[in-house]
Amino acid sequence: MPKSRIRKKKDDVSASGRKNDAKKNDATSDKDKKKQTKIDMGSGRNWVAPLMLALFVIGLAWIVVFYVTQGSLPVDALGNWNIVVGFGFIAAGFVVSTQWK
Repeated sequence: MPKSRIRKKKDDVSASGRKNDAKKNDATSDKDKKKQTKIDMGSGRNWVAPLMLALFVIGLAWIVVFYVTQGSLPVDALGNWNIVVGFGFIAAGFVVSTQWK
């Protein structure tokens, strides 16, 4: 029957009331034999979240500025296409968000 990796058995207590030191030493040597696996949480994609949030904020700010200034800012020549530009920044933020792990 395979050994359980989840639950460990308690050390046996001998008749004198002391723990069996031989089993304790065996347990520590088993731990030394096992290799620890390092998990890399960074994965080199630290730029994704700040860029995504920046694109969302720029797109929202673009649309808000357009409405508040009644179409004279951010680019007067674009007219109502400024809304499309703002939503373009927001859509780019969603595209970048697919790279987030």
